[in-house]
Amino acid sequence: MTVTTEFLLESPSLPLVGLAASLPASEFECVHGLCREHDSRVFVVYLDPSDDVSADDLAALDDVAETTALGRSSGKDVYQITVELADVVSEAFAPERFTAAQMEPTVVTPEGWYEKKLFQDYNAFHGMRTRCEEYGIGVELISISQNPPDGDESSRYGLTDRQHEALTLAISRGYYESPRQVSTEELAAEMGISQPSMSSLLRRGERQLLTSTLGTRNEIDALSQ
Repeated sequence: MTVTTEFLLESPSLPLVGLAASLPASEFECVHGLCREHDSRVFVVYLDPSDDVSADDLAALDDVAETTALGRSSGKDVYQITVELADVVSEAFAPERFTAAQMEPTVVTPEGWYEKKLFQDYNAFHGMRTRCEEYGIGVELISISQNPPDGDESSRYGLTDRQHEALTLAISRGYYESPRQVSTEELAAEMGISQPSMSSLLRRGERQLLTSTLGTRNEIDALSQ
């Protein structure tokens, strides 16, 4: 199972947010290798020609160490730049901590980075968020959705896809820990459903897992007699 996520990273330590603030559109796209390579400092940025930003302008930025103009693509001026990463950014995105696949270019805004990434599961995303917050980088979740499973991960236990999604989310958020780390209301908000629907999914999923593990209802009744 994989999950597709959209979120906003918020921190003044993130590279290039100052550049976004200086542009008329207050945003631009870039591609970077964080989460894949340790201390990756090479970014490719795509700027609208009407922003009138030159290679010299980019090189003059405090967090830019080197700039190379790559030409124009799809109507955008393309530059490869080497940035100076703050220590908190390098540590927060250390690839040995988690992995994620970039699905679309990062959108850099004055508030931070808007990203769309693919994670192995809910727990992998939760680990990334926890790691970032430990280093003062806020993570505002915009959306998260489960992708169709590659195999019979749900059906082998008799779970529906929604029951599997609800249970996986609940486990990753600490719902089954003592004390609980999250409420059914919060889980429901992440799945975009009502609190009663979330409770029902969890209850029916739990019963199905127990039945598939311990035996049929008739077998359980027989044992209790």
